[in-house]
Amino acid sequence: MNYKLLVPLVLLTQIILGQEIKKDSITQLEEVVISEKRVSNPIIGITATDIIGATTFENYSPLDIASSMNQISGVFLLSGALNTNRITIRGVGARTPYGTDKLRLYYNEIPITNGTGFSTIEAFDLENLGSIEVIKGPKGSAYGSNLGGAILLQSKTQKSDGSVLSNNFTVGSYELLKNNLDFSHRSGNMDLSLKYGHMETNGYRENSRFERDAVLLNTSYSINAQNKIELLVNYIDYTAQIPSSISKDAFDEDPKQAAFTWKQAKGFEANKYNLLGLTYSHAFSKKLKNATSIFYSYLDHYEPRPFNILDEFTNGFGLRTNFTGSFTIPTGETNYSFGSELYKDEYHWGTFENLYRDNNGNGSLKGDQISNNREFRRQLNIFGAITLPLSSKLLVQAGFNVNNTFYNFQDIFNSAEDNKSAERDFKPVFLPNLDVSYAFSDTHLLYANISKGFSNPSLEETLTPGGIINPDIAQETGNNYELGTNLFLAGKKLQLKVAIYQMDIKNLLVAQRVGEDQFIGKNAGKTKHRGLEVDANYRFKITPDLALHPFLSYTFNNHKFVDFVDGDEDYSGNPLTGVPKNKVNTGIQLKHSSGFYWNTTLQHIDEIPLDDATTLYSEAFTILNTRLGYKKEIARDFMIGVDLGINNISNVQYAQSVLINAVGFGGAAPRYYYPGNARNYYVSFQLSYKL
Repeated sequence: MNYKLLVPLVLLTQIILGQEIKKDSITQLEEVVISEKRVSNPIIGITATDIIGATTFENYSPLDIASSMNQISGVFLLSGALNTNRITIRGVGARTPYGTDKLRLYYNEIPITNGTGFSTIEAFDLENLGSIEVIKGPKGSAYGSNLGGAILLQSKTQKSDGSVLSNNFTVGSYELLKNNLDFSHRSGNMDLSLKYGHMETNGYRENSRFERDAVLLNTSYSINAQNKIELLVNYIDYTAQIPSSISKDAFDEDPKQAAFTWKQAKGFEANKYNLLGLTYSHAFSKKLKNATSIFYSYLDHYEPRPFNILDEFTNGFGLRTNFTGSFTIPTGETNYSFGSELYKDEYHWGTFENLYRDNNGNGSLKGDQISNNREFRRQLNIFGAITLPLSSKLLVQAGFNVNNTFYNFQDIFNSAEDNKSAERDFKPVFLPNLDVSYAFSDTHLLYANISKGFSNPSLEETLTPGGIINPDIAQETGNNYELGTNLFLAGKKLQLKVAIYQMDIKNLLVAQRVGEDQFIGKNAGKTKHRGLEVDANYRFKITPDLALHPFLSYTFNNHKFVDFVDGDEDYSGNPLTGVPKNKVNTGIQLKHSSGFYWNTTLQHIDEIPLDDATTLYSEAFTILNTRLGYKKEIARDFMIGVDLGINNISNVQYAQSVLINAVGFGGAAPRYYYPGNARNYYVSFQLSYKL
């Protein structure tokens, strides 16, 4: 298949979903209507977001959050291991060496992105999620206006009254064992969900064992019609060995092998993560409401690496408040929102010698301390938006976000004479957002967006090689232009959404590696992000009892360096590193009224430029997965289910993640590749009883 033939679809544009159609687009298609009286979401905006839920999750294994998110056009999650993920949205974040930044991550409306902008989605269990919503680009004024956008995780909740006890048990290849136990209760004024999950696997590669325990408590209580309180408690304890990336020769020779030094050191990371959130909602009237959350997070992280041992902990806390309201003007109801979000954290980190070479083959051994640092970080966002109905068909929304970021770095290891402590207070940045949408009919709608976004450098990127803050490092900023349309065809059975966009980013942040454990940042030029995104879902019944749901997600990335000079090299005009030009996710879901289903998916990833000079590319690959399941209520209030899945059916050898601009140390070859799993299997058993 020539995926470039899809490019003429640029003549189409993306769907915008009104608030009443926020559903999983595959199974709920028959309920989708764009009403002339549609109500926009005053928090997110009137432009489209993408939401996946239980039906999408059923396409993949219960631990594969990467494949679920990669079904969303414009989103690319590179997964080097269960604990090593990097999310890019429309190419933003692709140049980050490790982890996810340049977007904001929320869990039940509580921010879980740290003070320098890094997010760890791998800490959360896919089985505990009810939905994942993605705002692409800086359109989400209420969620930080980051260049990459925002990801909103929502926990799974019970929809009917009563108490339910359920359990899902999964076993599979690589000695996978996963169990998720869930007790849920819902009554007139109270919702409660308590979940415990355990997962362990030895992994496909050497030195890649992963073990996680997690407890999640979600509860809400409606005091009366005007007042409601909600409590979130999330505790995660996981230990993950790190095989790290390998060179091209090692990848071709044996993709199961770990990087030599990481294997010798038996490198791993151990994490204990706590998140507490308390939300109070109050309705002042039918037309004015407020939700205010206070939250606290704690992360204890210990990571022996070949070059040193990192020991760190972070205390984070903050407050988020949002007012939403409406009033009536002659042309219709006007919605508005405004609020603020304050996040502060205190980060303590130190490094120690790793004496694994002197430990008789027993792996890492903690030696003398070689650094001790403390960082105070603060982000303040103030936001607002108003949606004006200029007619029954035309909506205009104007929004803004104001961000102020502050870093304070303290070197408490060196002597006072050598102390490199410093602080950086970025100037407030004003980020406007304008949306226009026009409904031609109940099933056809057009929207346009112009917005401005930004990305902060991490504190480490603001440091010079000598460890002193560089006052000249600037925030990335960019302007986003987007056009979209909403089409429901064939009697509303076919949903088609297409987007075209251009994002111009300046003060491009480049992370330059100056040591095995040291990166510095600099502003190196400009990039232009152009792209096309297509999502199509079709629902029809073969017989009264048998339904077929084919779907397609296609992403075309045309991202380039406009002005990029790094040292003596000029990379202007080259493709943006770390981004495939084409990404395709397609599949078929077959469902029978008896409870049987069979889902098959295909993912194609184009070759990826691995260095700025575009002298090296990863190979394109295509992965085929399938999952069969059966769920049946065998007695009153008692349900059983079984699932069988096969991943990578054709046993393709491929890189599931890559490290761009890799550098070899000590004469070793650069390590670009994180191999993906070979063909593997899993089977799940579900029991559910309504008490």
